[in-house]
Amino acid sequence: MQTALRTALPETELASQANFAPHARVVREERLAQTSGLPLTIRGLRKSFGDNEVLRGIDLHIPAGQFVAIVGKSGCGKSTLLRLIAGLDKIDAGSISFGQDVKPEDIRVMFQEPRLLPWARVLANVEVGLGRDRASQDADARAERALTEVGLADKRHQWPSVLSGGQKQRVALARALVSRPRVLALDEPLGALDALTRISMQRLLERVWRDQGFTAILVTHDVAEAVALADRVLVIEEGRIAHDVVVHAGRPRARGSVELAGLESSILSHLLSADDRT
Repeated sequence: MQTALRTALPETELASQANFAPHARVVREERLAQTSGLPLTIRGLRKSFGDNEVLRGIDLHIPAGQFVAIVGKSGCGKSTLLRLIAGLDKIDAGSISFGQDVKPEDIRVMFQEPRLLPWARVLANVEVGLGRDRASQDADARAERALTEVGLADKRHQWPSVLSGGQKQRVALARALVSRPRVLALDEPLGALDALTRISMQRLLERVWRDQGFTAILVTHDVAEAVALADRVLVIEEGRIAHDVVVHAGRPRARGSVELAGLESSILSHLLSADDRT
């Protein structure tokens, strides 16, 4: 399916503006590649924990195959939103729909901790992502393909304890990808990695997303990471989407470019001003 996205503001204006229009629908014109991803529509989504209302009426549409990043200060509701999308928590009000019925393997989650089974070798850890298909005859082959995609085919018989932090996260990514998900939810998956490993993992995530065409939703505290990876950056404040900002840069991204630096600075300025208001 081919989707055309249209521009409402010039690229230079978007990169330089410090005060974004709420819920901006500014999207650059780009022909998206053939995608296996699912579209996502959220209407009036609310979630509370006791007396604390975390999400206060979220309305959002994500086209199939888009890469969206969610940023905001701690406690703003971004991880809660991701967990509701992934079906890990129950919504209080509103709706989340994917345009069709989804199977458990259609939506996968990658967390900050790799959560590998220490008593299972790397290949077996990846096969966990197959769910009921773990007993299928092609389980080993599918797991090996996923490990090849993340550059760890030679580690398939290793124990998790001998892997580096970055390698463990690659195994976790392979486990998430082995079932060929149509939506991949990423909850701060690179937050615990050192700077160089984090950049390497960002490039890997971008590559597999482009290769497989799934819809990607990334929660991150790192605004630079958000603009380096995403088509759109959602800024959440007090349980609502305060800004919906499109990243116009082409791919692969030129990290450190004036364009990305300007957009990152604008988003950070807004987040800092939000802190001042509270």
